[in-house]
Amino acid sequence: MSKRHGLVIVHTGNGKGKTTAALGTLFRAWGRGLRVGVIQFIKAETGNWGEIRAARQLNIEWQTMGDGFTWQSKDLDKTADKVRQAWAYAQEQIVTGSFDLLILDEMTYGLRDNVLDVNQVIEWLRAHKPPELHLIITGRDAPPELIEYADLVTEMREIKHPYHRGVKAQPGIEF
Repeated sequence: MSKRHGLVIVHTGNGKGKTTAALGTLFRAWGRGLRVGVIQFIKAETGNWGEIRAARQLNIEWQTMGDGFTWQSKDLDKTADKVRQAWAYAQEQIVTGSFDLLILDEMTYGLRDNVLDVNQVIEWLRAHKPPELHLIITGRDAPPELIEYADLVTEMREIKHPYHRGVKAQPGIEF
Protein backbone atom coordinates (compact mmCIF):
# COMPACT_ATOMS: atom_id res chain seq x y z
CA MET A 1 0.00 0.00 0.00
CA SER A 2 1.33 3.43 -0.96
CA LYS A 3 1.97 5.78 1.93
CA ARG A 4 1.18 8.77 -0.27
CA HIS A 5 -2.44 9.89 -0.39
CA GLY A 6 -2.97 12.02 -3.49
CA LEU A 7 -4.63 15.27 -2.52
CA VAL A 8 -6.85 17.53 -4.58
CA ILE A 9 -5.79 21.07 -3.76
CA VAL A 10 -7.60 24.22 -4.95
CA HIS A 11 -6.15 27.73 -4.88
CA THR A 12 -8.88 30.25 -5.64
CA GLY A 13 -9.95 33.82 -4.84
CA ASN A 14 -9.42 37.27 -6.32
CA GLY A 15 -5.99 37.83 -4.78
CA LYS A 16 -2.60 37.31 -6.36
CA GLY A 17 -0.70 34.13 -5.61
CA LYS A 18 -2.78 31.16 -6.76
CA THR A 19 -0.36 29.95 -9.41
CA THR A 20 2.59 31.07 -7.31
CA ALA A 21 1.42 28.92 -4.39
CA ALA A 22 0.87 25.96 -6.70
CA LEU A 23 4.36 26.37 -8.15
CA GLY A 24 5.86 26.56 -4.66
CA THR A 25 4.34 23.16 -3.96
CA LEU A 26 5.51 21.87 -7.33
CA PHE A 27 9.11 22.92 -6.65
CA ARG A 28 8.97 21.36 -3.19
CA ALA A 29 7.72 18.11 -4.74
CA TRP A 30 10.33 18.29 -7.52
CA GLY A 31 13.02 18.71 -4.88
CA ARG A 32 11.76 15.52 -3.22
CA GLY A 33 12.10 13.61 -6.48
CA LEU A 34 8.40 13.54 -7.36
CA ARG A 35 7.43 13.61 -11.02
CA VAL A 36 5.72 16.95 -11.59
CA GLY A 37 3.96 18.77 -14.41
CA VAL A 38 1.87 21.81 -15.29
CA ILE A 39 -0.99 22.28 -17.73
CA GLN A 40 -2.06 25.90 -18.20
CA PHE A 41 -5.63 26.31 -19.42
CA ILE A 42 -5.76 30.05 -20.20
CA LYS A 43 -2.29 31.54 -20.56
CA ALA A 44 -1.22 31.92 -24.18
CA GLU A 45 0.71 29.11 -25.85
CA THR A 46 3.25 31.72 -26.97
CA GLY A 47 4.08 32.78 -23.39
CA ASN A 48 7.66 32.80 -22.19
CA TRP A 49 7.24 33.83 -18.57
CA GLY A 50 9.83 33.32 -15.86
CA GLU A 51 8.21 30.17 -14.52
CA ILE A 52 8.20 28.58 -17.99
CA ARG A 53 11.88 29.44 -18.43
CA ALA A 54 12.70 27.89 -15.05
CA ALA A 55 10.67 24.75 -15.85
CA ARG A 56 12.61 24.29 -19.11
CA GLN A 57 15.93 24.51 -17.28
CA LEU A 58 14.74 21.98 -14.69
CA ASN A 59 13.20 19.64 -17.31
CA ILE A 60 9.74 19.98 -15.76
CA GLU A 61 6.86 18.96 -18.01
CA TRP A 62 4.95 22.14 -18.89
CA GLN A 63 2.11 22.55 -21.38
CA THR A 64 0.55 25.96 -22.05
CA MET A 65 -2.63 25.50 -24.05
CA GLY A 66 -4.64 28.72 -23.97
CA ASP A 67 -4.87 31.77 -26.18
CA GLY A 68 -4.55 34.38 -23.46
CA PHE A 69 -6.83 35.94 -20.93
CA THR A 70 -10.51 35.36 -21.72
CA TRP A 71 -11.43 39.02 -21.23
CA GLN A 72 -9.03 39.87 -24.08
CA SER A 73 -10.22 37.11 -26.41
CA LYS A 74 -11.32 38.12 -29.89
CA ASP A 75 -12.92 34.71 -30.43
CA LEU A 76 -14.58 33.22 -27.32
CA ASP A 77 -15.54 30.04 -29.21
CA LYS A 78 -11.85 29.42 -30.00
CA THR A 79 -10.96 30.16 -26.38
CA ALA A 80 -13.59 27.66 -25.18
CA ASP A 81 -12.28 25.04 -27.62
CA LYS A 82 -8.79 25.50 -26.21
CA VAL A 83 -10.11 24.98 -22.66
CA ARG A 84 -11.81 21.75 -23.77
CA GLN A 85 -8.58 20.64 -25.49
CA ALA A 86 -6.62 21.41 -22.32
CA TRP A 87 -9.05 19.30 -20.26
CA ALA A 88 -8.79 16.40 -22.76
CA TYR A 89 -5.00 16.64 -22.57
CA ALA A 90 -5.17 16.79 -18.75
CA GLN A 91 -7.32 13.65 -18.71
CA GLU A 92 -4.73 11.85 -20.84
CA GLN A 93 -1.91 12.95 -18.53
CA ILE A 94 -3.80 12.06 -15.34
CA VAL A 95 -4.43 8.46 -16.39
CA THR A 96 -0.87 7.81 -17.62
CA GLY A 97 0.47 7.56 -14.08
CA SER A 98 3.46 9.63 -15.27
CA PHE A 99 3.02 12.27 -12.57
CA ASP A 100 3.03 12.39 -8.80
CA LEU A 101 1.85 16.01 -8.82
CA LEU A 102 0.06 17.81 -11.63
CA ILE A 103 -1.08 21.45 -11.70
CA LEU A 104 -4.16 22.38 -13.72
CA ASP A 105 -3.49 26.11 -13.79
CA GLU A 106 -6.48 28.43 -14.32
CA MET A 107 -8.84 25.51 -14.87
CA THR A 108 -11.55 27.11 -12.73
CA TYR A 109 -12.34 29.64 -15.46
CA GLY A 110 -13.57 26.87 -17.74
CA LEU A 111 -15.77 25.62 -14.90
CA ARG A 112 -17.02 29.10 -14.00
CA ASP A 113 -17.89 29.88 -17.62
CA ASN A 114 -19.60 26.48 -18.11
CA VAL A 115 -17.18 25.46 -20.84
CA LEU A 116 -16.55 22.39 -18.68
CA ASP A 117 -19.31 20.89 -16.55
CA VAL A 118 -18.07 20.85 -12.96
CA ASN A 119 -20.05 17.74 -12.03
CA GLN A 120 -18.77 15.80 -15.03
CA VAL A 121 -15.19 16.87 -14.24
CA ILE A 122 -15.52 15.75 -10.61
CA GLU A 123 -17.13 12.45 -11.57
CA TRP A 124 -14.36 11.81 -14.08
CA LEU A 125 -11.70 12.58 -11.45
CA ARG A 126 -13.40 10.27 -8.94
CA ALA A 127 -13.34 7.48 -11.48
CA HIS A 128 -9.90 8.02 -13.04
CA LYS A 129 -7.50 10.02 -10.85
CA PRO A 130 -4.83 7.68 -9.51
CA PRO A 131 -5.06 7.55 -5.69
CA GLU A 132 -1.43 8.68 -5.29
CA LEU A 133 -1.67 11.67 -7.64
CA HIS A 134 -1.62 15.13 -6.08
CA LEU A 135 -3.70 17.47 -8.24
CA ILE A 136 -3.61 21.25 -7.82
CA ILE A 137 -6.33 23.32 -9.52
CA THR A 138 -6.01 27.10 -9.62
CA GLY A 139 -8.09 30.09 -10.65
CA ARG A 140 -10.68 32.54 -9.43
CA ASP A 141 -14.28 31.61 -8.72
CA ALA A 142 -13.85 27.91 -7.93
CA PRO A 143 -17.37 26.46 -7.96
CA PRO A 144 -18.82 25.17 -4.68
CA GLU A 145 -18.86 21.60 -6.03
CA LEU A 146 -15.11 21.71 -6.63
CA ILE A 147 -14.52 23.21 -3.21
CA GLU A 148 -16.56 20.41 -1.63
CA TYR A 149 -14.65 17.74 -3.59
CA ALA A 150 -11.18 19.08 -2.81
CA ASP A 151 -9.09 17.98 0.17
CA LEU A 152 -7.50 21.40 0.65
CA VAL A 153 -8.82 24.78 -0.46
CA THR A 154 -7.07 28.10 -0.03
CA GLU A 155 -8.70 31.39 -0.95
CA MET A 156 -6.38 34.24 -1.90
CA ARG A 157 -7.95 37.56 -0.95
CA GLU A 158 -6.69 40.81 -2.38
CA ILE A 159 -6.06 43.44 0.27
CA LYS A 160 -3.73 45.74 -1.65
CA HIS A 161 -2.14 45.56 -5.09
CA PRO A 162 0.32 47.95 -6.78
CA TYR A 163 -1.75 47.82 -9.98
CA HIS A 164 -4.32 50.05 -8.28
CA ARG A 165 -1.60 52.73 -7.91
CA GLY A 166 -0.73 52.48 -11.60
CA VAL A 167 2.28 50.16 -11.14
CA LYS A 168 2.47 47.75 -14.07
CA ALA A 169 3.17 44.02 -13.71
CA GLN A 170 6.78 43.39 -12.72
CA PRO A 171 9.02 40.76 -14.37
CA GLY A 172 9.91 38.08 -11.84
CA ILE A 173 6.87 38.93 -9.70
CA GLU A 174 3.84 38.64 -11.98
CA PHE A 175 5.41 36.92 -14.98
